[in-house]
Amino acid sequence: MTRPPSGPTGRKLGQKVKRKSKLKASSRRWVERHLNDPYVQQARQEGYRSRAVYKLLEIDAKHNILDKARRIIDLGAAPGGWSQISAQVTDSTDEDPKVVAIDFLEMDGLAGVKFLQMDFLDESAPQALKDALGGAPDVVLSDMAAPTTGHQRTDHLRTMYLCEVAAHFAIEVLTPGGHFLAKTFQGGTENDLLNLLKRNFRSVVHIKPPSSRAESVEMFVLAKGFKGRHAGESLADG
Repeated sequence: MTRPPSGPTGRKLGQKVKRKSKLKASSRRWVERHLNDPYVQQARQEGYRSRAVYKLLEIDAKHNILDKARRIIDLGAAPGGWSQISAQVTDSTDEDPKVVAIDFLEMDGLAGVKFLQMDFLDESAPQALKDALGGAPDVVLSDMAAPTTGHQRTDHLRTMYLCEVAAHFAIEVLTPGGHFLAKTFQGGTENDLLNLLKRNFRSVVHIKPPSSRAESVEMFVLAKGFKGRHAGESLADG
């Protein structure tokens, strides 16, 4: 089921947005890139909500993190691409939901996915996620990123904070042997967070999947094989 894309097909590439449009030059370039992105086209053809599904599929094809997953939590889920994949691999249904997603943005409903529209940084969010899932997850996914300011160091620190909060949550809720995948930015995971993950997981790697745009500073940190809460009880030490 979890497979990387077979290769984009369909719409002719090289489309341009007319210069007479009211878009600023930077916005016009973004629209052109989006229109001509083969992953965007393939996502539409295959019924996925975003090109981000291919990042997850490519990571899974190499690292096998979704195999045998029974419950999954998806942080920063909108528009829902990773939740779509999660529902498929867990055979989640509305009658027996095995995927819980959260985002402060709106997200259209998905079969088999319980969606909480709230900020993950809200102090009530972790318990709400646990209550909604009704059991410990085997995988915690986080595609959260702070809104960009244009200042690279600031953007890095803000997204790294989200990654750190997601990591502490994963350590709190995962089943032994479970996995944690989160977005970060180039420059790598901060040492304190990296040490936290290494204490609590059997392996920790940084990944830039092929479908992540070359010019993008995003990367992902993957922590595999959760050792269990007894292994790193000083998790609050960072």
